[in-house]
Amino acid sequence: MSEIIRSPFGPIDPREGFFFYDDKRATHAVDFIEKLIVHTKGRHAGAPFILDEWQKNEIVRPLFGTMMFDDQYAEYVRQYRIAWLEMARKNGKSELLSAFALLGLVGDGEESAEVYSVAVDRDQAGLVYNTAKRMVELNPILNKRLEIIDSKKRIVDRKTNSFYQVLPGDAAGALGTNPSMVLFDEVLTQKDRHLWDSMRQGFGTRRQPIMIAATTAAYRTAAFALEEHEHSLRVREDQNLDPARFVFARNVPDDWDWKDEGSPPSDEHPKGTGWYLANPALGSFLNINNLRAEAMEAAEKPTAQNAFRVFRLNQWVSQANRWLDMHLWDENGSAKVDRNRLKGRPCYAGIDLAATGDFNAWVLLFPGTPTDPDADGWTVVPHFWVPRPAVEKRSNMKSHFEVWEREGFLSVTEGPTTDFKAIFRHIAKDAEDFRIRFFGYDPWNATQLVSELEEQGLTAVKVPQSAARLNDPSKAIESALAGRELHHGGHPVLRWMADNVELDVTGDGLVKPSKAKSGEKIDGIAALANAFFLTALPAEEEAHVTFFNFNEQYSEAELEALLTPVSRQEQREAYFFPDDD
Repeated sequence: MSEIIRSPFGPIDPREGFFFYDDKRATHAVDFIEKLIVHTKGRHAGAPFILDEWQKNEIVRPLFGTMMFDDQYAEYVRQYRIAWLEMARKNGKSELLSAFALLGLVGDGEESAEVYSVAVDRDQAGLVYNTAKRMVELNPILNKRLEIIDSKKRIVDRKTNSFYQVLPGDAAGALGTNPSMVLFDEVLTQKDRHLWDSMRQGFGTRRQPIMIAATTAAYRTAAFALEEHEHSLRVREDQNLDPARFVFARNVPDDWDWKDEGSPPSDEHPKGTGWYLANPALGSFLNINNLRAEAMEAAEKPTAQNAFRVFRLNQWVSQANRWLDMHLWDENGSAKVDRNRLKGRPCYAGIDLAATGDFNAWVLLFPGTPTDPDADGWTVVPHFWVPRPAVEKRSNMKSHFEVWEREGFLSVTEGPTTDFKAIFRHIAKDAEDFRIRFFGYDPWNATQLVSELEEQGLTAVKVPQSAARLNDPSKAIESALAGRELHHGGHPVLRWMADNVELDVTGDGLVKPSKAKSGEKIDGIAALANAFFLTALPAEEEAHVTFFNFNEQYSEAELEALLTPVSRQEQREAYFFPDDD
């Protein structure tokens, strides 16, 4: 018997040759993708899915070519049951998952295969399905073999009684499944491990099931994804910890200067450094100029910097720093804001009301500069109220409050609790002086004051205080500051609150000002975000797809052959009698 080909990817096992590399299985997976699959987006749309070397040799070949002997089945099957693919955004993760879905459906030799796409919700999982569907439509061989049932987000192979299906984004939807392959997209968005465990526990009766999870790094608040990330890195260092897990992870070290582009792969650094390490597609289908533009923006915006590090450098970032750059804040406050010159101008308003005896904030947001309503940017006019007992309690800030009160920036009201009548009188005067289109408020802490203002003719808009609703307003504040277009006149109370703000950051990067994390009051910034909420507008894009004729390059018989997997006899021969060369 010839010498066994040991797998360079499997763990060291005391039984010599227990894990081995089957080049025929690996080559079959590569050929299936490159000869039957097309790209569906951007300038490569319609062209054959020719794998980059890193995709071919660091993911596809080891994942589908590393084998192990299964005592129960008395045959050789794939070693891996879990594949963890972690790289920066726009490096082709979802499109690769779509190709794997079709391979699992029609090229994996599994009778009655069940292939599933899962994600945080059905729409996210549908992204992989939609790409796979288009791949089928653009290939005459696959289109002839497979049936697309779009209403159910399902692709069926009648010949083997197999199907590929999108599942709802919850653990209940996984009950009763018997998956042979699971494509798990953007693990970072999962709040817990219930869906993950539900899919894994359905593997029981399959010969060589596999779950392929693809994700980008996240903020460290994404606890489940962080747990799987850290376990995967330990396995990468010592495969014996979890022999059934395959790990491909490209993360820029935390101590790397995020502005340093690094260098492409070389003999000294085969995977490249810096941006090139986390983005193996740079120079291929990912354009470095896009990253450079984002890095320039990130230099001006703290949250954009964190987002760049997370989604472009694939670093797991802990959001424990203040949000706003106060040097930049002060640059935006150089122009004086004169209320009298703003009279008659349209504006939006945001209000943040305290339930009892604390700060209340009212912020007017005018389009334009303090002197030109048609110019770019925004002009901010805030006012604040606080009961006197709250001033007395803050001995370390009392002198500041007294100055602000004396100079008219802060109204300190008498009595133990908020004086809503004083707030009403001030807002009523503003309504006479300015054209307030709407005012936004937190519905959780709404008071009688909101109803009274509506009765006086002002239009109130509820602003839910969730990251999904406040992400865009928060980014709008950042953008205005970065463009030196947030003219706040250096208002000292608003500046104090801006200096206090820390953010809540969800695992997938949505942000909002956090009262819980911020050490002191941020009511003015909360009111400003409510005002910006009223100005937000969405945008959409569409992708263009073209057709590629496969028959110009490969014969139908050659392509049909790829639908037949490598036989088990050939697998045994590859193990016991490898090619002498």
